[in-house]
Amino acid sequence: MLGNPLPANRLNPAFVSAVRPADKTTRFGDGNGLYLVVTPTGGRGGKSWVQRLAVHGVQRELGLGSVRDVSLRQARARALENRRIARRGGDPVPRRDMPTFAEAFDAVVALRRPTWKDPETMEARWRASMERHAMDQLGSLPVGAVASADVLAVLQPVWASLDEARRIRQRIGLVMQWAIAQGHRRDNPAGDVLTAALPAVKRRATPREALPWAEVPAALAKVRARGPGPSIRLAFELMVLCAARSAEAREATWDEVDLDAATWTVAAARSKTNRPHRVPLSGRAVDVFCEAAPLRRGDLVFPSSRGGGTVHRRTFGRLMQALGIAAHPHGFRSSFRDWAAECTDAPREAMEAALGHVVTNATEAAYARSDLFERRRGLMQRWADFLATGAPPA
Repeated sequence: MLGNPLPANRLNPAFVSAVRPADKTTRFGDGNGLYLVVTPTGGRGGKSWVQRLAVHGVQRELGLGSVRDVSLRQARARALENRRIARRGGDPVPRRDMPTFAEAFDAVVALRRPTWKDPETMEARWRASMERHAMDQLGSLPVGAVASADVLAVLQPVWASLDEARRIRQRIGLVMQWAIAQGHRRDNPAGDVLTAALPAVKRRATPREALPWAEVPAALAKVRARGPGPSIRLAFELMVLCAARSAEAREATWDEVDLDAATWTVAAARSKTNRPHRVPLSGRAVDVFCEAAPLRRGDLVFPSSRGGGTVHRRTFGRLMQALGIAAHPHGFRSSFRDWAAECTDAPREAMEAALGHVVTNATEAAYARSDLFERRRGLMQRWADFLATGAPPA
């Protein structure tokens, strides 16, 4: 129980020496959360120092030692220093079972890795950004001792100039949320409390570079004629023919393809929307799969010539740069969308479905029960014809 504190909440050496144990444990306050605890122990009594202190919002009781080993002056000095450490966001006595920030980050990566579509690439990106910007400052700190000032020191130098800073903050925040769930802390120092301390920076989304639709046939012809190995050329052509994402084409597998039905169904696990995406194949797209058949190694439609794995995600971009095609691989989707809007009478819903976009408006989604597959088949054939001839639809 809490005993009766002395006047002015201060003890003195004479009192500490003279006080004797009672039938029950008694505490005498001295200030800064410091208490002299007197316990009955076999009639002789025991005296020790404890400090009650809020660390990261959690009330803790810290043992400062026996009166025999620690004087009143030393106990006061330790209590004052502990309070200073806690006010700076630190932990005077880190829990032995508390992981460091680096260890907590490893735990978060291990938890999220199974949910990533490309685990190796995503983990490499996460680790590279954190090693480059955060680990020197935070890595060795107990995860419960990381303060907003520490996170601010990581973000402030790069916040205005580095787009990746937002992702770094999110990743630090995820580590803090994990620590809260594990009982290592009660607050998130990368959360809202940090917003006011960071400068307001307007970040505008920069569209991927895209060719005018009229220039796409010539660009595709250049790849067909001067591209490297057949796997890369054919995968690139399929990406353009189907207005597909780069990864969808590069990682296509034979179990997704039904040539008799002229349909390619991108699996939900590989789709950005986490749902299967049916793609109607034009005549030329069917030919691309047929030409790829002799290259088959395992399940991949377009195996890399080096080892038979997936074509590297940067290969298409490097190929376009080498051929002087001033665009980004993803930009061909924009080129297709512009062509469809300007040169066809296809409904907007069919164009969006061809790109694998999900209807985000709740009202529209309630009525959009169909993926307009047959409407899209005609649209994709007209696109393939345009790519072959360079002549817009009549």
